[in-house]
Amino acid sequence: MNYNKKSIEDIEVAGKRVLCRCDFNVPTKGGKITSDKRIVAALPTIKYLVDQGAKVILCSHMGKPKGEWKPELSLKIVADRLSELLGKEVIMASDVAGEDSKAKAAALKNGDVMLLENTRYIKGETKNDPELSKALADLADVFVNDAFGTAHRAHSSTAGVADYLPAVCGYLVEKEVSIMGKALANPERPFVAILGGAKVSDKLNVINNLLEKVDTLIIGGGMAYTFLAAKGYGVGTSLLDAEKIDYCKEMMAKAEAKGVNLLLPIDTVVASEFPNPIDGEVSVETVASDAIPADKMGLDIGEKTRALFADAAKNAKTVVWNGPMGVFENPTLAKGTIAVAQALADSDAVTIVGGGDSAAACEQLGFANEITHISTGGGASLEFLEGLELPGIACLQDK
Repeated sequence: MNYNKKSIEDIEVAGKRVLCRCDFNVPTKGGKITSDKRIVAALPTIKYLVDQGAKVILCSHMGKPKGEWKPELSLKIVADRLSELLGKEVIMASDVAGEDSKAKAAALKNGDVMLLENTRYIKGETKNDPELSKALADLADVFVNDAFGTAHRAHSSTAGVADYLPAVCGYLVEKEVSIMGKALANPERPFVAILGGAKVSDKLNVINNLLEKVDTLIIGGGMAYTFLAAKGYGVGTSLLDAEKIDYCKEMMAKAEAKGVNLLLPIDTVVASEFPNPIDGEVSVETVASDAIPADKMGLDIGEKTRALFADAAKNAKTVVWNGPMGVFENPTLAKGTIAVAQALADSDAVTIVGGGDSAAACEQLGFANEITHISTGGGASLEFLEGLELPGIACLQDK
């Protein structure tokens, strides 16, 4: 996939109607937004378009209405918050590329901003329906994709509209593609990748793809126990992907054949059972990874492993991290994840954190400002690491 895509600065937008796909899928509770982070993240692109005198038409999905009009998933609350942040009215359309949208889009003046209703209110959105794509495209002269979080989906509002309009990326997508694209295509070495999270099956293709690119691959989190089992160790009652043991053996053999340093936990924090509630009290001990008691489960990496993993990260020039090292929501079981976050913060390397839990961990633990780049897309960043083509990026014009 070509990562060198045209951005909003590479085209003329003054006086043009610009359809901009954002990621306004914000968390809400009782009809109120609980975090406006995604709205704030979209501001640089929106402000640039406004300052250039474009007529800005924003669109996004929220939640999973599955083609039904659910008032609790209306983007009206986003329009209200965006109006406050921009210091100007954001005109709200009552439909998605329907009569109201058409009328309001036609009446826009240079520098105006409007927002369409939830794109997933229309059944055709997730099916990349050409009729919906064409209807959205008819509202505008240019398409801008600034929603990396949905770039791995071939939907009407993320990719389909690019069949009918010149398409470029906004600042958010440009940053994701340039930083992550360079890390994967032409990294400064040593290149270290750290993978965590629960299941091997979630990251099968990521592991395989990264072994072609990295100097060191670190595996922690729940998925490490399947690798330990593949080495012939007993893993007690730890999370185990029994069907993937042979795959793990293949990956260890591939790492050896390619000269990739594959690091697994050498010690493990174990407990009698998974903490319930997740942040409740838990009694733990640390054991060697080849000596996990039959009645205990591994829930975090041990102290020696933390030092081993941190050392590899500190000596790297590029580090990509996706997935926590343990049950980081519990303070007792967060030490491994904290150690990795701290190592990235202390490193002089280009440090990239994939979305989802590892991004949440960095933010909750206060390391966000020390990391080069925290991805805004969980699923999208995983597919990026797999080396897959992302429809919402592939559809954009190459430089």
